[in-house]
Amino acid sequence: MEEIKNLTNEKLKEITADGRTVLLFSATWCPDCRFLDPFLPEIEKDFSKDKFYKIDRDGSIDVAKELNIFGIPSFVVYQDGKEIGRLVNKDRKTKEEVENFLNSLN
Repeated sequence: MEEIKNLTNEKLKEITADGRTVLLFSATWCPDCRFLDPFLPEIEKDFSKDKFYKIDRDGSIDVAKELNIFGIPSFVVYQDGKEIGRLVNKDRKTKEEVENFLNSLN
């Protein structure tokens, strides 16, 4: 999973332009974000056709605000440049919750 420390609007358009892209907004200090870390490789493997990016919410605060992402960890999914779904809140998320969310977008 590629990590992006400072997501700009230009970079957002670039990485979401083609195919299905999953953005995980996270922060190093966030314990609920760290809870997901062990499951992320499995989730990426289970959804191998998707592109995954971990976005540093603190370094990308302007884009996060524009996307109304105030709680983390949060997921936003794009298909060919258009947002198709979001799992945005401050709650701890399990592998099953994340995978159910991603499957619901198929």
